[in-house]
Amino acid sequence: MPVHQYVCFVITSTRTTAQEMTAALGIEPDETAVRASRSTVPPLPAHHRWKIVCRRTGLRVDEQVACVLDRLRPHTGRLAALAGQLDRQEGPGSAVLQVVRRFHSDNHEPGAGLPEEPEGPNLFGWHLDSDVLEFLTTTGAEVDIDEYDMTGDPHSD
Repeated sequence: MPVHQYVCFVITSTRTTAQEMTAALGIEPDETAVRASRSTVPPLPAHHRWKIVCRRTGLRVDEQVACVLDRLRPHTGRLAALAGQLDRQEGPGSAVLQVVRRFHSDNHEPGAGLPEEPEGPNLFGWHLDSDVLEFLTTTGAEVDIDEYDMTGDPHSD
């Protein structure tokens, strides 16, 4: 079963734009987004998102996390300050380390992370070491892991 996955560190705010986050952090994001409200009753605020992302294939989650954190560690103090400020203003959860994994059927590409492929990495196992946990604690970041079964139901006809 192949796995397609990515890791990102996200700062989210209802008030502070991604441009303002970039200015405060001193690092350009890989991606930004504004999600507008779909509801007018009750009105929900838009969410501004600032992201550093690793989508490199063939890496385990912990290796993708390392790629993201290698870029962020020089900015740890500013990340912690911004996340702390946003948490005080808007409530906790402004900083998130997000892991997204999609598991697909056996129709796969070589190197997609199948355990039975001796030449490819096994993408099913991963861990977060103490250095990663220290970074997450310092920045006040939460961890969000989304895993999706994209194989379909083999029993449905």
